[in-house]
This record gives sequence, C-alpha cells and structure tokens, in this order.
Amino acid sequence: MKIDILYFDGCPHARDTLKLIKEIVEELKVDAEIEFIKIRDLEDAKRLNFYGSPSVHINGVDLEEGMANRDILYGCRVYQTEERFSGMPPKDLIIKKILEAK
Repeated sequence: MKIDILYFDGCPHARDTLKLIKEIVEELKVDAEIEFIKIRDLEDAKRLNFYGSPSVHINGVDLEEGMANRDILYGCRVYQTEERFSGMPPKDLIIKKILEAK
C-alpha cells in the first residue's frame, strides 16, 4: 500500500498528520510505504491532484470521496469531523480508507 501525505512548507498540520498516519499503520499492522511530499507551487498541486495541505492519498486516491470534482487548492485544507472542523484528517476516516485499500 502506498500512502502519500502532500503538504506545503509552513503547513501547521503536516507533521502531525504524518505522525498520525505512522501510528495508524503500526496499530493496524499494515505494510505501507509512506511518502511525505512537499508541494512547491501550483504546478506541483495540479500534477499531484492537491486539494490543500495536508492531503492524504492512499494508492493514489484522496481520502475524501468527491475531491476529484473540486478545484486544485494551493492553500490550507479543512476536514469536517463529527464534532468540528479540523486542519487534520479524522483518524476514523484514515483507518476506514486504509482498511478499504487492504
């Protein structure tokens, strides 16, 4: 399994998202290659289907369904959880998508 964390320099949630994904992969005992990919500009964002920082792709697919229908965003990303909005993807969503990809 390939998990990419796409981010831009200065994103306050990028490293925490990387840490969370590593913890989840270890917890689930999943064989995964994790790559931390810096998006340098709008060209990188377009080429890598970047929808804001941080974005997580599992086997090339964004965590959130329907993102392919949205515009590329070279900016901060906001995830909706059951309780609030967050700058990090929800743990339960990451777990769900990893298990689906297994």
